[in-house]
Amino acid sequence: MLSHLQLAAIFLWELEGDRMLQTLYDYFWWERLWLPVNLTWADLEDRDGRVYAKASDLYITLPLALLFLIIRYFFELYVATPLAALLNVKEKTRLRAPPNPTLEHFYLTSGKHPKQAEVELLSRQSGLSGRQVERWFRRRRNQDRPSLLKKFREASWRFTFYLIAFIAGMAVIVDKPWFYDMKKVWEGYPIQSTIPSQYWYYMIELSFYWSLLFSIASDVKRKDPALYCGVPTGALSCLLWLLLLQFHDGSATDAAYLLGLPHFTHGSQVHNWKAGRR
Repeated sequence: MLSHLQLAAIFLWELEGDRMLQTLYDYFWWERLWLPVNLTWADLEDRDGRVYAKASDLYITLPLALLFLIIRYFFELYVATPLAALLNVKEKTRLRAPPNPTLEHFYLTSGKHPKQAEVELLSRQSGLSGRQVERWFRRRRNQDRPSLLKKFREASWRFTFYLIAFIAGMAVIVDKPWFYDMKKVWEGYPIQSTIPSQYWYYMIELSFYWSLLFSIASDVKRKDPALYCGVPTGALSCLLWLLLLQFHDGSATDAAYLLGLPHFTHGSQVHNWKAGRR
C-alpha cells in the first residue's frame, strides 16, 4: 500500500504535469503567434451565417487520407493496370541472382554495394570468383528495383488526381471576384470567412498529401523533391487561398512524369527514361 506521502507526491507530480501541458497548449495557441494585432480567437467564431477556418477542421483529413489509399488501390488495379496493357507497357526482362545464402546475408545485413576487399572476402566464403560476386550483387540490386508497371501505375494515379484537382479547382474559383482582381483577396482582412468549395478543396488536397506520406515506404523511391515539398504544400493548403494551389497542381511534376508516356512503350530503351533511372 502507498503511504499518504507517496500519494501526495504522485498527486503533485500529476498536477505539475497538467500545468506544464496547459502552458504548452497556451503558448502554441498564443494569439500573437497566429493572429494579427487586435484580433482574438473570439473574433473568428462562427456567427451570422459566416463560417471561419478552425484547427478542428483538419481532423477529417486523416480518414480522408485512408479513403484515398483505398481508392488508389482499386484505381491502380482496375484502371492503371489495364491501361498499361492497352498501351503495351512491357517490363524489361531481368536476370535473377541465383540463390546464395552467404551473399544474400551480406546483402541484407551489410550493404548492397560491397567494397573490393569485401568482394574478395565473399569470393573466398562463397567459392565464387570476384567477377561472379559482383555480377550477383548487380543482379540482386536489379531485383529490388521497382517494376516499370509499378512506376506506371503510381504515375497514373498522381497524374489523374492532379488533373482532376486542377479542373475542379478552376471550376469553383472561376466565378469568384478575386480570380480576376487579386486586390479583392484582401477585402475584409483579417476577418475573412470561408466558403464550402474552399474548405473541401483544401481538405481534399491535404488528405491526398497525407496519403502520399502514409505510402512513402511502398512507393517508388524518387530523387526529385516532389514528395518532400508536397507534404508542406498540403499543410500550407489549409492556410493559403485556393488560387495559389491551382498553380501548384497545374505545374505538378507528375504531369510531366506521365506525359513521358511514349518512353514507356519504347521497348528496349525504356530504361533510359528519366523515371526508369530512379
